[in-house]
Parts: sequence; C-alpha cells; structure tokens
Amino acid sequence: MLYLIIAISCLALLVLCGIAYQAFGARSDKRHFPAPGRLVEVEGHRLHLYELGSGSPAVILESGISASSLNWRAVQTELAKVTRVCSYDRAGLGWSEMGDQPCTPSSLATELRALLRRADVPPPYILVGHSFGGLVMRAFAASYPNETAGLVLVDPLDPAEWTPLTSEQRRIINRGVSLSRRGALAARIGVVRLCLNLLLAGNRLLPQMTAKAWSGRAYEVTDRIAGQVRKMPPETWPLVAAHWKQPKCFEGMARHFECLAESVKEIAQAPALEVPVIMLCGKLNDHPADPREHAKRISAQTRLILAEQSGHWIQLDEPQLVVSSIRELVEKARDLSAALSR
Repeated sequence: MLYLIIAISCLALLVLCGIAYQAFGARSDKRHFPAPGRLVEVEGHRLHLYELGSGSPAVILESGISASSLNWRAVQTELAKVTRVCSYDRAGLGWSEMGDQPCTPSSLATELRALLRRADVPPPYILVGHSFGGLVMRAFAASYPNETAGLVLVDPLDPAEWTPLTSEQRRIINRGVSLSRRGALAARIGVVRLCLNLLLAGNRLLPQMTAKAWSGRAYEVTDRIAGQVRKMPPETWPLVAAHWKQPKCFEGMARHFECLAESVKEIAQAPALEVPVIMLCGKLNDHPADPREHAKRISAQTRLILAEQSGHWIQLDEPQLVVSSIRELVEKARDLSAALSR
C-alpha cells in the first residue's frame, strides 16, 4: 500500500511539473514567435491572416486538415511578386483562436469570407486549397461564384473516395479524433513540448519511444508529418513546433475530424462549379479513384496536371508548379477584367 501511495505521489508530482513546464514554455513561445500577420476578429474569435504583395485578383491560400499558413510560405513569397497573396489559419490552428463553428466546408467558407471582408481584401479571388482545404474552397466558390475568379486545387480530397463511408474509414476518423484528444492531453502536461524540444535538438530516440507508448502505431504518421515539415523553409520549423506544443492545435484537429464525414457528404452533393479550375495531383501519392473522374465532377473547366515529382504535399515538393498554376489563373482573370472594361 505504501509503495502505491509513493507511486501515485510521484506521478502527481511529475504531472504538476509537466503542467508548469508547459505554462512557462507557452509564455516564452508567445514572446519569441508572435503572429507574423494580423489577428482579425470574426464571430467572437480572432483569426490570423498573413498578407504579402499587392494587386488584383487576390490569391487566397487554404491549408490541409491540420496544417497552418506556414506550409504556404515558399509559394506565398514567390506569388507576392505579382499580386496580393493571403494565407490564414482556420480557427484553432496556427496563430488563430478556437471558435465554436462546425468545421464543415460551408461553415468554414462563410467564416473565410467574413475574414476577408473584415480585413478589407476585396474580390475577385483566386482560391487555392490543399487536401481538405480543397473542400473549403469548393464550398466558397459554390456559395460566392461572383467573387471567385478561379480555383487551384492541390491534391484535393476526393469525396467519392469517402462516399459512402466504409467501416474502415469510420474507424480511421474515430482514430483521428481519439489521437487528437490524446495529443491535447499530452500537450497540457508538457509531454509534446519535451518531445519536440528534443527533436529540434537532434534527439529522436526518446520522442519516438514516447509516441509509440502514447499512440501505438500512430507514431508512423507523426514521422511522415515530420518528414514533410523538413521540406519547409528551416526558419519555419521552430514556429511549426511552437504551434504543436499547444493543446489548442490538437483540439482544432479533433474538431475537423469530428466533422469530416459531414464535410465529405456536403461536397459530394454539391453541383459542379462554373469557374476555371486547375487540379494538381501528386503522381507519387496513392489515389484509389481516377483523378480524371474527380476533375470532371468539380467543373467542366477543370484542367488536370500530374505533379511528377510529388506526393500529397505538392506545395512542398514542387512549389514552382503550384506557383505557375496560380499565376496562370491570375493572368486569365486580369485578361478577362481588361476585356470587360473596354
């Protein structure tokens, strides 16, 4: 009995130390890694908007299900030479605060439009969405066609692959929610912070052991994500780590997974768009369905491009291909605007 009491006391002390470690670290991160863009209040919470360049049409960059504005940095910097480019963080991710709206494409598109209006970013827009972000941009274009000059979809999620949901897909979604909640708990007691600090210092053994113990085989997913992060500009690595040390980011990811089935269903039932669309598909990524059929369902004007050297994160593998695709639609929108003004 005495040994049990001692063990519980030691565990409680470790948890308290972890909570203190997390609190001090979070305060330090806030000082060292302030938001590079504006924090704009939308529906009672603040969203982070990062802008570069000037000109019209504005390009709006939408990230994947758990990613932030940081994964667009290379693309955004290059595009800013020719027009205004905005990346942002959805509620709960990156520098943005948590919100209470559902994480469905229609709701997120409404929130994005409110953000752009509040930030005085006028239409028309070239909408760019990666993976899950492609669903959000399709919802935006469907709801606000007069404000949309074109879409570039970067290896977008295909609703047909998730309609109807199989039992395995439901298991994957439930697993994603569960792991995200566990991640939030680990972040609250400093475990995530300790592991990421060790990784940044070059120590991979303890973080891998901790990930295996905490989430089983899911550590393989974290390894893949870490591999993608290493493709980003090195100066962004500490910023990405600072975000994932926060419980908020795991909670935000859990909310996205909880709405994923509804999100897929919503876009699967949406009509085809009537705007120019360029769809990029990573040739090294596994696409169960034919990308050509996916392209046709999006719009009759969809042009499909296979990214020969890319997996899922084309903006990291072949950023110039993404940039050239966006520039094509920017120039097309400008030509149309000039023709109409004559």
